[in-house]
Amino acid sequence: MNHDLPVLYSFRRCPYAMRARMAIVHAGIQVELREIELRSKPAQMLEASPKGTVPVLVLGDGSVIDESLDIMRWALQQNDPGKWLQVNDFEVLIQWNDSRFKDNLDRYKYADRYPEHPAEFYRQQGELFLTELESRLILTQYLCGDCFSIADAAIAPFIRQFAAVDETWFQASPYSALKRWLAAFLTGPLFDAVMKKYAVWKPGSSSIVFGGDTV
Repeated sequence: MNHDLPVLYSFRRCPYAMRARMAIVHAGIQVELREIELRSKPAQMLEASPKGTVPVLVLGDGSVIDESLDIMRWALQQNDPGKWLQVNDFEVLIQWNDSRFKDNLDRYKYADRYPEHPAEFYRQQGELFLTELESRLILTQYLCGDCFSIADAAIAPFIRQFAAVDETWFQASPYSALKRWLAAFLTGPLFDAVMKKYAVWKPGSSSIVFGGDTV
């Protein structure tokens, strides 16, 4: 194990963990990656962050960052070659994504758990956010301008999930600019770099060094 590297507890398909990994890769920072199973969370992760959600970053001095946006900022404040942080109004957009949109995404995805309304109701509520993103992407290539930024990295993994609930519906939807943006994200080198599969970490496992190369 490389004790000099920060340790990142992650789960490949979690959108919060995805965006943290993207910022780390973009910043060219190396971490020791520990892929976990959500149904069998390692004691070391729970000791570092008792709330038990990924991502969790344990720094060399023992301090812990266990919110994905804070991990993104930590990485980008060290190195931000694409100037992800140098855009306007990204905080309001990410806040909308992480609150109202995420709530409706969960209800849309798991509608049987929320029988108060049919899945279509939650989808329509989520479409309020899609409409906002579409209005931006009609005007510019990315959410906050003509360059990929923290907003795109933070939000795209959740739009990916929303689209996957009913892919036929999404592909037939009127959000042409949003579909173009999502397709470009899903086929781009950054997403590819953070979605490689790794074996689940166990105590005593060989160290996996992740990141280090700017994409």
